[in-house]
Amino acid sequence: MVEILAQLTRWLAPYFSQMSLMLIATLLVVFGDLINNYVKQVLRPCHFIIRVSLFVLLCAFGYGALTLYGAPLVLHLVRFFPGYLQGAVFVSAFIAIGVFAERRRYI
Repeated sequence: MVEILAQLTRWLAPYFSQMSLMLIATLLVVFGDLINNYVKQVLRPCHFIIRVSLFVLLCAFGYGALTLYGAPLVLHLVRFFPGYLQGAVFVSAFIAIGVFAERRRYI
């Protein structure tokens, strides 16, 4: 079993940085509506121009910063796992997000 997990990690290792970026992007897609709705509630009492400006800043710079700085953080966290498990951690993370997104869709 360890050899199978190690082989999976060897196959995926050259793509770990891209997979980290994909993981962050997937999380933003799944949770973006929650973040946007929360920001909309907080900014509701503000003037229209302020609401629009802050929303544009959130979408352009906030999500961009989360992606830019979150992907290396995810990769750093995955590197804490033993080498043979790192590929399985990525695959498991994508499956877990997919299951969560599917269940959330029906709630």
